[in-house]
Amino acid sequence: MSIALITGSAGLIGSEAAAYFAGQGMQIVGVDNDMRRQFFGDEASTRPNLDRLRRAIPSYVHYDIDIRDEAAIGRLFKRYGSAITLVIHTAAQPSHDWAARAPLVDFTVNANGTLALLEATRQFAPEAVFIFTSTNKVYGDRPNQLPLVEQATRWEIDPTHIYAGGIPEELPIDRCLHSLFGASKLAADLLVQEYGRYFGMHTACFRAGCLTGPHHSGAQLHGFLSYLMKCTLTGAPYTVFGYKGKQVRDNIHSADLTMSRRSWPKSPRPGTSAGPFQSRWPPRALVECYLDGGLGPQAPEKSLFPWLFWRRSRQNNHGK
Repeated sequence: MSIALITGSAGLIGSEAAAYFAGQGMQIVGVDNDMRRQFFGDEASTRPNLDRLRRAIPSYVHYDIDIRDEAAIGRLFKRYGSAITLVIHTAAQPSHDWAARAPLVDFTVNANGTLALLEATRQFAPEAVFIFTSTNKVYGDRPNQLPLVEQATRWEIDPTHIYAGGIPEELPIDRCLHSLFGASKLAADLLVQEYGRYFGMHTACFRAGCLTGPHHSGAQLHGFLSYLMKCTLTGAPYTVFGYKGKQVRDNIHSADLTMSRRSWPKSPRPGTSAGPFQSRWPPRALVECYLDGGLGPQAPEKSLFPWLFWRRSRQNNHGK
């Protein structure tokens, strides 16, 4: 039986991928040491997801390994060798703000950890397909340099601009502000491409935007839609950082992202990069998510959602 090795397997995307590829008859080997709990606190722990995975997939094999541990990663890949036909790398430090607090941790997790996985794949499973969960933050604040028009609830691109229908992967990534998180993910993204082009490996970067789904352990610093609904249910204040809440985000369901990857392993190309769903729709602005859910001051009195306090910070979160 071929093996799908999934890092961040107890997280939102990793657990979705584990369930899907197990359903396709693959043996799932998961790597997750619940660093999300270290990043964002107990409420963000992925342990409940891990327990759910073990119940849902009896054959699931789990390793509590830090992806920065090159020796441990090497031993793991050596153990399974060429039986590994698919590597889905989702483990990461995912927050702009947290990266600024601990740049060395952020970079070693996102960049060094990715390098350790790529090298182990090259050494022990060179024919495996390697799919990296990258981010559209590799473009930094370059999209903010496009001609934007402020509307009532969102910033909108000038309809006459060439990118009005969607921003392609050819958007430049240099001469702009990335945030430290964006820089560490960009380093990983380029490594994944380089291993594909230089060594001829079957690597791909999927540059997603905001990801969401039922198994997201949302926290204030990451997973805004999940965290917004958590605040809705608990009545806790929700703070929007900058841009008047009009920043537009393409919320992608974890199942949709997983489904977008299902055909790529069948005809892989070395060093591919793709931006799934980064098109004209379904992106929504933060304030639109707030109002569309019946949460804001314009909501009907008998809203299905309890009142949510809306607070705005004048601080713009760079890279968000």
